[in-house]
Amino acid sequence: MPRLSRLAPLLLLPLCLALAGAASATDYNTGDVQAHGGWHSLVLSLGEERHFRAIDQQSYSDAILSVNASAGACDLPWLELRVALAENQAESATVNRVPADLRVDQATIHSGSAAFVTERGDDGFYVRFAVPDLALLLEEMAAGELLRLRMMRGEDDPWFMVFGLEGAGEAIARQRRLCDAAGR
Repeated sequence: MPRLSRLAPLLLLPLCLALAGAASATDYNTGDVQAHGGWHSLVLSLGEERHFRAIDQQSYSDAILSVNASAGACDLPWLELRVALAENQAESATVNRVPADLRVDQATIHSGSAAFVTERGDDGFYVRFAVPDLALLLEEMAAGELLRLRMMRGEDDPWFMVFGLEGAGEAIARQRRLCDAAGR
């Protein structure tokens, strides 16, 4: 019987292909994928361009939450949610900006905004979060169990999502190490 360690690269191939498409409409090469409980850390590359990602793609079948950083700007990470749509988008645009609250377990409520963005040729849309203290939120995610999101699509139209954080701390830490190492 084949050992799981020998099968892991074959099992990760579909994941890598899905994650490469999730970067944006541009097809990035995906590499250096490592599992951390329910999260993964990986590198996206295209030519000399490098992005580093910690992701949870297990909480929802049609959504991927990610913590991202780019080589040369490792101290400016961003939090993003990708939601799959039924068809490729015709244009790149910011479709809407809405209030958003994020909370890990019973910790700080991080109030900010969420920009709903489409990318031409991509079959998803992105929610890019802006919160005043992202560093604190990432620390809380690293130590927490659940991340709860509330986005107010309209006055009486909240959208709630919950993401498991098992392995998030290790994935975020590795994503940071990979990004920092690329800058040396």
